[in-house]
Amino acid sequence: MELSRSTRPLSRFRRLLAVSTAVFGLLAGSVTLAQAAETADVHGPDPTEESITAPRGPFEVDEESVSRYSVQGFGGGTIYYPTDTADGLFSAVSISPGYTGSQDSIAWLGPRLASQGFVVFTIDTITTSDQPDSRARQLQASLDYLTDDSSVKVRIDPARLGVMGHSMGGGGSLKASLDNPALKAAIPMTPWDTTKDFSGVRTPTLIIGAQDDTVAPVAQHAKPFYESLPDDPGKAYLELAGASHFAPNTDNTTIAKSSIAWLKRFLDDDTRYDQFLCPPPQDAEISDYQSTCPY
Repeated sequence: MELSRSTRPLSRFRRLLAVSTAVFGLLAGSVTLAQAAETADVHGPDPTEESITAPRGPFEVDEESVSRYSVQGFGGGTIYYPTDTADGLFSAVSISPGYTGSQDSIAWLGPRLASQGFVVFTIDTITTSDQPDSRARQLQASLDYLTDDSSVKVRIDPARLGVMGHSMGGGGSLKASLDNPALKAAIPMTPWDTTKDFSGVRTPTLIIGAQDDTVAPVAQHAKPFYESLPDDPGKAYLELAGASHFAPNTDNTTIAKSSIAWLKRFLDDDTRYDQFLCPPPQDAEISDYQSTCPY
């Protein structure tokens, strides 16, 4: 599968500049052909099982609190971002909590994902009872804030944005993808929504379900959502063995590993991470895995 880059002139320029520089180096005998093929979207060293499952990745991370009183359309939150300014622009992802939850419930994902080379915004919703449609709008509002108004906007490639969410926030991430096909990746975690048909989504989507979820049982939510998604541009379903609806609320290596791989593959177009998605991972923590491999 080849993702369109027609809306990314700046990225194209950076890639052409990088390749031209590498080719010049080749003529001087200083670099390899593999180095010449690298693009500006690639961040960090070659991934390994150890690096992708580590509590922290290769990037140092800082954070910034955003007051709900300083923004419109969502409830504020916390931005986690790599401190490195020499590695080019980063992709960005906003994450919504679930029903009755606050950003604290998904805060562990902020530094863990950011340390792998992403700008991550864990948000609060306007009220904790906001429904998925509202959470979708709030996810989009938070991405708009990141790229237009935040202090880290100069670190972000606005053409490489994604969404994640837990429970109703997971339903919100599906709705956000339906409303904005320009999003490059979505990861609904133990998602809940009354809508079951997301056949109009054109965003690569990884759905994470939980085998023992009694709040949003996978047979009524996660699996029908996955089955309704189109095969193109790519989808996957990962089910956590013996896990409850609230698995995404605590540090979870399986969630982190799969999320990092998915975001790297589809936000950064980094095919080095295909190895963690295709063929299906062999993990005792996973009770079911389906996908449209190869991507």
